[in-house]
Amino acid sequence: MLLTPRAQTPGTDTDGPRRGNPARFRRDPRSSRSSRRLKATALLASAVSVCLLAASAPVGPVGVGDRLFPNLGNPGYDVESYDLSFTYPGTNSKPLQAVTAINARTTTDLDHLNLDFAHGKVESVKVDGEPATFAGAGEDLVVTPRRALPAGSWTRIVVRHTSDPVPAKGQDGGWVRTADGLAMANQADAAHLVFPCNDHPSDKAMFTIRITAPNGYTAVANGLPVDVDRTGKTTTWKYRTRHPMATELAQVSIGRSSVLHRTGPHGLPVRDVVPTEDREALEPWLAKTPDQIAWMESKVGRYPFETYGLLMADASTGFELETQTLSLFEKELFTGSVYPKWYVESIMVHELSHQWFGDSVSPHTWSDLWLNEGHATWYEALYAEEKAGKPMEKRMKAAYGASDGWRAAGGPPAEPKAADPGQKISIFRPNVYDGAALALYALRQEIGRPVFERVERDWVSLHRDGTATTADYERLASRISGRDLSGFFKAWLYGEKTPPMPGHPDWKSAPLAAKAAKPAKAANASKPAKAAK
Repeated sequence: MLLTPRAQTPGTDTDGPRRGNPARFRRDPRSSRSSRRLKATALLASAVSVCLLAASAPVGPVGVGDRLFPNLGNPGYDVESYDLSFTYPGTNSKPLQAVTAINARTTTDLDHLNLDFAHGKVESVKVDGEPATFAGAGEDLVVTPRRALPAGSWTRIVVRHTSDPVPAKGQDGGWVRTADGLAMANQADAAHLVFPCNDHPSDKAMFTIRITAPNGYTAVANGLPVDVDRTGKTTTWKYRTRHPMATELAQVSIGRSSVLHRTGPHGLPVRDVVPTEDREALEPWLAKTPDQIAWMESKVGRYPFETYGLLMADASTGFELETQTLSLFEKELFTGSVYPKWYVESIMVHELSHQWFGDSVSPHTWSDLWLNEGHATWYEALYAEEKAGKPMEKRMKAAYGASDGWRAAGGPPAEPKAADPGQKISIFRPNVYDGAALALYALRQEIGRPVFERVERDWVSLHRDGTATTADYERLASRISGRDLSGFFKAWLYGEKTPPMPGHPDWKSAPLAAKAAKPAKAANASKPAKAAK
């Protein structure tokens, strides 16, 4: 994710680190899902609650205890697949009718189970074809089946509900209302504002998504199209993923859009979703994607999914987002004149690189966020160096100067501070962007470029379609380099102060930079505070 600056006036400082605030199941892909996944906890009670038609005493919210979101996700089961159906009424101001079907395997005996869900009205729940009782508990939906579910059994939960695109007070994420329809932005913990789920990146699953909308609209979702069915005044689109996906990466676009097709490396189907009236103006930008994919493949190996493309939303979101196979961008980033061409291209590569780092290899906990954003920032900067002559060393030196301040304000890269009250998205601070990229630069300095590049390639290959932790990365780097790097990683990823930079003992970091690093949702550590027009 990249948070877009809104409150600053563009200028000329484009080469240094950005000074605002920015803005995945198995450690071993060969092991079983149920034995390797961490379950996160359900969210705490808030003003955004689930409206229920049935009543029973809730057992209470439960979860797996993620350090940053201790009430997100749910233990006791492992989701294998989601089947989502949405019916769009033709306006983005009324709830969508929806059905969420979840196929899961229990990991313990369950007489009830919890789903993360809020901001919708539950009409009915069935477990294995039989009606179940249900009730709200905070931002959990507690489901009690007629029969207890033994450990190791398969179960199917079907929830009929509404999905409300009108944000409630204090809501952060979920549906994004565009000028002509809807899109999704579920990072970091907002998928449960759209559909019932186990809303933690450690529990990845396959997705089938159906969208019904009035004729004249176009609907696109993650993965590849399976079917299109026009019946009377409505059309239903069906999409399916070929790789598991975290709930925070789900995407549905509904609008008066055009879908543009092109071919990427190895015959990869590339499709972009743009407002029809802007397709000609946006085409020069979209045409760059195949070469950008080829560039990333030259660095870390083959693209990990079945398709890719850009979703250009006519909306002011304040961020760009790496939703799997279909990255979300603000149209204004490309049609405006705020940022120079080289910079916009580097941001395209930032979100593209997330398809490897964050989407294919997902964080096992949200404290592992630096593995996503640090790597995306790294390849963003490397692309700018190679394609636009913007020196990586210059950017890293400037980041080093601000690093102590970033750590003071947001915590070390691998131990970020919790989100600010009422701003869950505020975990996306400079410390996990340029601060984390700085740690990668230090690693390259420490072990040398050839070994570092092998670590990167092996990382995305070993953990493809899974999740991984900071400890996994440390072990891999130590093994490939033939050195015990535990001390290096402890200092660079968990230290309150920035360690000396290998090869650059003269670099200094200023603690007073903490003021510049204070999170502000309108700014972004992965975008320049000032940029030439």
